Amino acid sequence: MDKYEKGDTQVLTVNHTDNESIIRADNLKLAELGYKSEFRREFSRLETICFAFSIMGVVASVSSTLSFGIFNGGHVGMVFGWLIPCCFVMFVALSMAELASSMPTSAGLYYFSAKLSPPKYSPLASWITGWANVTGQVTLVCGIDFTCAQMITTAIAVSSDGATILSSGATFGILLAILFSHGIVCSSATRVLARLNLFYVFINGKPLTLSFKFWIRLILFAVGTSIAAIVALLVLSDGKRASTSDAFTLFENNSGWTSNGWTFMLAFTSPMWTLTGYDSAAHISEETANAASAAPLAIIVSVLGTASLGWLILIAASFAIPSVTEIISTDLPLPMGQVFLNVLGKHGMLTIWSLIIVVQYVTGAAQAVDASRVVFAFARDNALPGSKLWKKINRHTQTPVNAVWFVIGASSLCGLLGFSETALTSLAASSVIGLYTSYAAPIFLRITYGRDKLIPGPFSLGRWATPIGAIAVAWVTFIVVMLFFPPHQVTSAQDMNYSVVIIMGVFIFASLSWVLSARKWFTGPVRNIDESPATSIKQA
Repeated sequence: MDKYEKGDTQVLTVNHTDNESIIRADNLKLAELGYKSEFRREFSRLETICFAFSIMGVVASVSSTLSFGIFNGGHVGMVFGWLIPCCFVMFVALSMAELASSMPTSAGLYYFSAKLSPPKYSPLASWITGWANVTGQVTLVCGIDFTCAQMITTAIAVSSDGATILSSGATFGILLAILFSHGIVCSSATRVLARLNLFYVFINGKPLTLSFKFWIRLILFAVGTSIAAIVALLVLSDGKRASTSDAFTLFENNSGWTSNGWTFMLAFTSPMWTLTGYDSAAHISEETANAASAAPLAIIVSVLGTASLGWLILIAASFAIPSVTEIISTDLPLPMGQVFLNVLGKHGMLTIWSLIIVVQYVTGAAQAVDASRVVFAFARDNALPGSKLWKKINRHTQTPVNAVWFVIGASSLCGLLGFSETALTSLAASSVIGLYTSYAAPIFLRITYGRDKLIPGPFSLGRWATPIGAIAVAWVTFIVVMLFFPPHQVTSAQDMNYSVVIIMGVFIFASLSWVLSARKWFTGPVRNIDESPATSIKQA
C-alpha cells in the first residue's frame, strides 16, 4: 500500500464548526496525497458548483452546436440527439464524482489513474491520462473561444442586415483577442475568479445547491439567459411553430451520409461537447474549502443541470423551427442566430444574442482557468516540456500565471483550424476525445485493478461503482470511435475532420517521448511535501 491508502481519512467526516478547521482538514488530506498546499482555498461549495457549471455554458453551447443536431436528423437530432447521450454521461459523472471525493487534488484524473493502476504500470497510466486530459483541455478552450468569435461575427452580420460577413481571417483575429483577454483575466487572484463565476450563474439561471436555500436561489437565478431564451422561443414563435408531432418525431437527413442511423448518432456531438469540463471541480479542489464534499457535488449538480436545461432549450428551438431547410441554408456563421432572428426580429435577436455572447465569454474564461490548473499539476510532476517554467506560482496572485499563458498560446495554434470549413467539428471532436479518454482511464482502473484500492470519500457509489463504471467506459469507447469520422461521407481537405490530426499528433509525440525518454525518469505524481500530515495541520 502507498501512503495515500494509509492516510487518516477520518478528518473528512468531522463536523467542523469554522472555516479554519475545514481548511486545515483539506490541507491534511492534500498532504496525505503527497502535495503541499500552494493555493488559497477561496472557492466555496456554491462557487465550485458555479465554476463547474460555467465551463459547460449550456445556453451558449447549445447556440454554438445547433448545427450538429439540425444537420444530423433535424428535429429528432436536436431533441433526442441531446437526450440519449446525456443519460450515458451521467454514468461518467457519477464515477468521476466518486474519484474526486476520494482524492481531491488539482492533479485530478492522471493522479487517479496512477493510484488505481498496478504499481508497475502506474507511470504509464498517469502519462497517458495526463496527456489526453491536457489535449482535451486546450482544444476545449479554443473551441469555446472560437464559437464566441463566431457569435460576434453572427451579431455583426445581423446588425448590418447581412452586408458585413467577416472572413475566416477576421474571425481568427477576434479569437486571438478573446484568448488574450482570457489570459489577463485568468492570471488574476483566485478570489476574483470565484466572484466572476457567481456573476456567470446569475446571467445563466443555474440551480445552485441541494441545501434548503437551493429553492430560494433557484427562484432568484432562474431569471437568467437560459430561461429567457426558452420563453422567447416558445412564446414569440406563436403562429409559425412546428407541430408537436414534427418537433419531436420529424427526421431529416442533411448530413451527406446515406445511413439515417449513423447520421442520427453524429448528432451526439453537440451534448458531448457541451458536457465536458466538469472535471474542473476536481482540478480546482486545492482552491476549494471542504473539497472532498464540494467537488463531487459540483460535478453531479452541474452535469444534471446542464443536461436538463439544454434539453429544454432544444425542445423550444425545435418548436421554433417550422422549416429545417431554411435554417441550414442561412448565411450566418451559427444557425441558432437565424432561429432567434426569425422569432425575435433583428433587435430582439441582438439583445438576447448579446447575453449569450457574455455567457460564452465567461465560459471560455472558466475553461481557461481549468486548463491552466491541469497544465500546472502535470508540470508539477515534471511531465511537460519546460515543466520548471509552467509549474511556477506567481507570488502576487498565488495563481499559475505561466501555465495560463501556455494554455493561451497552445489554444491560439489550434485556432488555425478556423480556416477550414469544419473547424468546430474538429475542435469539438478533439476536446471530447481527449477529455473523455482521460475520464474513462481512471474509471476503467477503478472497476478493475483498483476495485479494492480506493478508499471512499464522503461521496461513494458503493456496490454500484462497478456497473456504473462499466457503462461509463463502454459509452466513452463508442463515442470516441464515432467522433473520428468526418461530418460527410465524401470529404475533401477543406471539410475533413481534423481531430484525427490533432489527436494523432499528440499521441505520436507523447508515445515517442515515453519510449525514448520519459519511461526512464517519469514515475507518475511526485510528492512535493516531506512533512507528515500532522505537521501540515499545524502549519495550515
